[in-house]
Amino acid sequence: MTGTPAFPPLMQGMNAAGADPFEAACVEAARGCDAGLILYDIAPERLRAAIVLAPEVALKQAAAMLPLTGVAVQNTLGALGPPELAVHLGWTGAIFVNGAACGQLRAASDSCVPEDVPGWLVTGVEVVFARPGLDGGESPGETDLSAEGCGDLEPAAVLESWSRHLMNWLSRWEDEGIAPLHREWSGLAHGLGEPARVQGQSGTFLGLDETLGLLLRQDTGTIVIPLTDLLETRP
Repeated sequence: MTGTPAFPPLMQGMNAAGADPFEAACVEAARGCDAGLILYDIAPERLRAAIVLAPEVALKQAAAMLPLTGVAVQNTLGALGPPELAVHLGWTGAIFVNGAACGQLRAASDSCVPEDVPGWLVTGVEVVFARPGLDGGESPGETDLSAEGCGDLEPAAVLESWSRHLMNWLSRWEDEGIAPLHREWSGLAHGLGEPARVQGQSGTFLGLDETLGLLLRQDTGTIVIPLTDLLETRP
């Protein structure tokens, strides 16, 4: 695939030219760029991309954009990859392919107050396509798309598909609320029912609460870790 990636209406692309698209997107957001701007860096070994969003709801609701971004990644790889490809999502942002880590999500906002409406929010994704010179046994628990039978996937095509799935889920979230996203993500959860240590807390990962916070069962009861705890803050 050659040429400039094509994005859905209301989304615009900007090549980060080797810079970190996530950090670049945070800078553009702070400068007041339009929502829907996608910063990207395409390389044969990996795809990095980030999108600037302008939520009109409190941060505790807008934080759902982090798992929403991950669902769009899973939908993309599920559509473009081989039928047997298993893609799951970790609550803290890890992307798992056939049980091994193959990428990461992150999010940042200009606010850290859950009740505040943020001026902007950025979500970012990195997907590993290949690790030249690295034997799979050298990094247990990690993988790349090429090693999992996706050697014919092109990062640019994945970027375009991700943006379309992202737009679809953003529309569903606005029209239908959080319930469809809750159902979709819950079906893709990595480590459900297993021991977990998240944000300094240990317990058993039970699932999500109604705002996509993590339910962690401990000896003294079940606690909720809110999604806002995962967001980075930028001035």
